[in-house]
Amino acid sequence: MKRIVSLTKARPVLAWAAIASMALFAGCSSLTSALSSDKVEYKSAKSGPSLDVPPDLTSAASNDRRYASPGGTATLSTYEKQSQITAAQPADKVLPPVPGMKVMRDGNQRWLVIQKAPAELWPTLREFWQENGFVLTVDSTDTGVMETDWAENRAKLQQDIVRDLLGKVLDGLYSTGERDRFRTRVEREADGSTDVYISHRRMVEVFTNAQKDTTKWEPAPSDPGLEAIFLTKLMQRLGVQSDQAKAQVESAKSAAPATQVVKSGDVAYLDIDEPFDRAWRRVGVALDRGNFTVDDRDRAKGMYYVSYVDPASLAKDNGFFYSLFHAKEVQDSKKAKKYSVNVQGQGENKTRVQVLDDAGKVDNSTIAQTIIGVLSNQLR
Repeated sequence: MKRIVSLTKARPVLAWAAIASMALFAGCSSLTSALSSDKVEYKSAKSGPSLDVPPDLTSAASNDRRYASPGGTATLSTYEKQSQITAAQPADKVLPPVPGMKVMRDGNQRWLVIQKAPAELWPTLREFWQENGFVLTVDSTDTGVMETDWAENRAKLQQDIVRDLLGKVLDGLYSTGERDRFRTRVEREADGSTDVYISHRRMVEVFTNAQKDTTKWEPAPSDPGLEAIFLTKLMQRLGVQSDQAKAQVESAKSAAPATQVVKSGDVAYLDIDEPFDRAWRRVGVALDRGNFTVDDRDRAKGMYYVSYVDPASLAKDNGFFYSLFHAKEVQDSKKAKKYSVNVQGQGENKTRVQVLDDAGKVDNSTIAQTIIGVLSNQLR
């Protein structure tokens, strides 16, 4: 008989589940495969005490007004209560068609262009994520950013007789060892339309010692396939038929612009062969994917103000005695630090991306070069 194990005690089960899940996605890397097997069933880590919450890579202040939810906290329980009230009232269940919607693509980034103002779309976007099992931790109309809590895709759990019998009662005893978070970025266009981007982040639980009795959470690569799945689901939420939405997402074609990391002495920067407007949007999504938190942005100055933790500092094992005598140094190395990412047009079809220091000069530190490398990888 299969053992049913606790999330906090049976770590080998989690590791193998994570390996199996990553192997599954590696074998189904094409977008067609992702869209044809788009079964997702997310459960927020905040909806019950049984799911571990991975440590976040940043620490945005909870009292920052940019992260205040308009009209109150956006929680799953609040949404469920609102849904019960709505269900009790007669309503037309047929979603109206949404004119003027199209899928755009630049490299491996896809986004929706919708002929509606951001203010009109915002309540629908909030409901969309709540309907899909997420709790919103960022709900900011000021910055045009909406972000979910870390959540687990329960559809990845293996179905068997034991789980069928006990899973519904003790569902928290099963875990994939993975957590996903999604960020929605809304950009207003000059013609009155709205660009909607969805970016994905993932954390996986891995063993920290040879005995395999302790684990830690580490960042894992984002999955463009999952982003495409939720773009498709959002299109359906806005009234597009399932087959039509999948076809539009899959058939969107665009050649990725050339992106080059340039090193001049100790300074590294990124050149993108496309105009500022497109590069600005793509860099914003790349920051979301790359474990950055965009604290603020100023398009007129071409500035993204971000918080970032180098994953290498999280993964580094300093040893017991070093950590004991250098506790503050170790903790400081794992805290998010502030950086400025400058995006500047260099003519009609070229844009340069640089990391600036506190004095507004090009940062030539090792971490600045790492940030340029991360952005380059995300923009391919």
